[in-house]
Amino acid sequence: MSVVPAEVLPGAARSGPGQARRAAELGPPVRLWPSLAAVYRAQLSRARVARIPLLFVATFQSVGIAVMMRGVVDSGPEAQAVVAGSSVLVVAYVALNLLSQYFGQLRASGGLDHYATLPVPPAAVVLGAAAAYASFTVPGTLVTAVVGCALFGLPLSNLWVLLAVIPLAGAALSGLGAAFGLLAPRPELATLLGQLGMSAALLLGVLPADRMPGVVRFARDLLPSTYGVEAYARTFGPHPDWAVVLADLGVCAGVGVISLAVATRAYRRAAVR
Repeated sequence: MSVVPAEVLPGAARSGPGQARRAAELGPPVRLWPSLAAVYRAQLSRARVARIPLLFVATFQSVGIAVMMRGVVDSGPEAQAVVAGSSVLVVAYVALNLLSQYFGQLRASGGLDHYATLPVPPAAVVLGAAAAYASFTVPGTLVTAVVGCALFGLPLSNLWVLLAVIPLAGAALSGLGAAFGLLAPRPELATLLGQLGMSAALLLGVLPADRMPGVVRFARDLLPSTYGVEAYARTFGPHPDWAVVLADLGVCAGVGVISLAVATRAYRRAAVR
């Protein structure tokens, strides 16, 4: 059996490192939105098993806080803050607590290696997982808002504002939760950071701001979910200032872009290690 030298093969003169790399490519890179939809569907079906416990725990906790605060607050702006804060707390529970645990365990177990072998952009992995977990917060947030409005005698006419608050506040908090899980050196620390973040959302978002000292109010302004709480709380008045509501939602959107970008960068660093 004779061996044909590589020099006499067709196109050998045009071969080189660049052509070898192009030949090794299996296909064009997957675009962001199709890969994001695929990751979202996969994460949604994976998390569907834990949907009922997730909805029960998040909703029961937030409704319980609203009931507890009913014995302290009667009506007025303080009641509006309690209802809005307990509603957004459902989002914080999932985005900060559960998502930080998920990415922390994914990093510790080597699950990031699986995603690293897929031809999907890192942003699709972070955004897909965050969107899937945030999807489960919609029923619990709406139930908490309805129960809270019934407890404090607040109108339900502007309940639709939550359809904007949930994704925007969820994006800001999901980015933080994912960053906690990806940057923490151990999964236990990721869980601790997520729980601390959720506790901050509870204390700074549910309690009326007028009763807080100046330093605590400053810390409250640094928490992105606060602006989602303020946006929903402002709609309870007879004449809401929609410009201020849009400004609060814009802050959530801006922080969401930054926090998700940080989480994406953290994913890139964790995936190559």
